[in-house]
Amino acid sequence: MDFATKYTEEQEQFRLEVRTWLEDNIPADKRAPVDLEAVSDGQDGKLADLYWFWREKHKVLAEKGWLYPTYPKEYGGGGLSGEHETIIEEEFSRGRVVKGFTNGLVFPTLLVWGTEEQKQKFLVPLLKADSVAFQNFTEPNAGSDLASLQSRAVRDGDEWIVNGQKQFVSGAGTPDLLFGPLVTDQDAPRHRNLGFFMLENPAEGLQVVRQELLGGNRQNRIFMDNVRVSGENLIGGDHQGWQVTQTTLEQEHGGRGQAFPKDDDFSNMITYIRETKHNDGVLGDDPVVQQKAMQSCLATHINGLFAKRNFAMYQARQEMSYHGSQSSAYRKTYRFENSMRELEIMGPYALLGTDEPRAAFGGAPEVNQRHSLQGLHPGGTVEVQKVIIARRIGISRTQERAAPTPATATSHNG
Repeated sequence: MDFATKYTEEQEQFRLEVRTWLEDNIPADKRAPVDLEAVSDGQDGKLADLYWFWREKHKVLAEKGWLYPTYPKEYGGGGLSGEHETIIEEEFSRGRVVKGFTNGLVFPTLLVWGTEEQKQKFLVPLLKADSVAFQNFTEPNAGSDLASLQSRAVRDGDEWIVNGQKQFVSGAGTPDLLFGPLVTDQDAPRHRNLGFFMLENPAEGLQVVRQELLGGNRQNRIFMDNVRVSGENLIGGDHQGWQVTQTTLEQEHGGRGQAFPKDDDFSNMITYIRETKHNDGVLGDDPVVQQKAMQSCLATHINGLFAKRNFAMYQARQEMSYHGSQSSAYRKTYRFENSMRELEIMGPYALLGTDEPRAAFGGAPEVNQRHSLQGLHPGGTVEVQKVIIARRIGISRTQERAAPTPATATSHNG
């Protein structure tokens, strides 16, 4: 049975348009580097130049409707179909495009919970790539247990005064906006004591400090010292922050799926075992290597099927329950296990960095070794995903439904 995606003649013409434009407008030295985590505005030289090149190029891609293709055109998105997004993702991957620097999880949150004025103020410039937003969630004492947040927002007339700190806030460069929950009522019970705010940067008392971590330099600490925030920047009600946050997390866990799930690390490993000389043949002649490669192959394809299933359900506006967390739990686990098999097969060559002359694939395996380990935690650990799955299939002491998303709560897919 042939499972290959079939494209119409019109869609293939669209593909040619995207491919031709990228070839004509993206110089070879501006293509995505092996380690994307290294791209930031906080450095001198080539990587900083690359960051600012793509900040400007994203505006052009947004104008063409290709940066965020399925988001509504009236807010700056492309207004295109899921099929168009798949083609764009395929061509962006082929052309090594650096994707938008905004954490796009805020888009569905604004579509579902934002007023029209808030959509115009925040969503439009974000979708047009005129501004950049980071997700302002994790705190020193609240990560996986997000309901234990301590950073506070206290009402002061038409404004709020914010104090506290966040950490592991991901993003390249400097954010214009920070979105996330803050405690608005210390006396209210969990899940009813938060508000969801858009913090504008720069602001007096707001400090963004880079964290150098295993995965790279795209992590930040956020310090908030009597930061004044307009009441217009509160998304949803002042006690609805947990519910608003769940719309963000539903997407982060995998509820939107992925149009074009691609695993370059697996592809590199297969190329390596096919081409690396070993004894009188190649590494892939070894039956143990073959077994490990097949295990990785099956895991990669299962992950792709989960991502595509969720994407199809989301675009079809089907109600989802455990699907996003199932995909998230599997994705985290399989990537780590595949990286361990990669290390067993490649040995020390899997640990050579991007600046090492004998590094395979420009050092991509070493990047994968770091990121697969680091990736077990962000967006909720595997254990958190299992708890969510249990609640949604009815085998937990508590039960819950998936949070509203643009596909289920608005006229937009997003």
